[in-house]
Amino acid sequence: MGNDDSKVFIGKKNTLNYVMAAMMNLSEGRPSLLLARGKTISRAVDVGEIVINKFVKGASYGKIKIDTEKISNDRDGSISNVSSIEIEILPPPKK
Repeated sequence: MGNDDSKVFIGKKNTLNYVMAAMMNLSEGRPSLLLARGKTISRAVDVGEIVINKFVKGASYGKIKIDTEKISNDRDGSISNVSSIEIEILPPPKK
């Protein structure tokens, strides 16, 4: 879903930082792909909702993929399951 330029990796920064990154892709006519794992999933959903409902009128959701990734702990070798999400935001249709 999308190339590396359109990916926005959601972390612990201020939500508006990610909103601005997503809007830059959309303003260039490219879809924006929000990627998050674990506790940042709710922030990714917030970013998508803010972009679509407040800033980029006509933008819409594309594909949404949820998954579970297996992450190994380097210290003790244990494996943890971590939820992940990919949210595609499509730019408004050209007039």
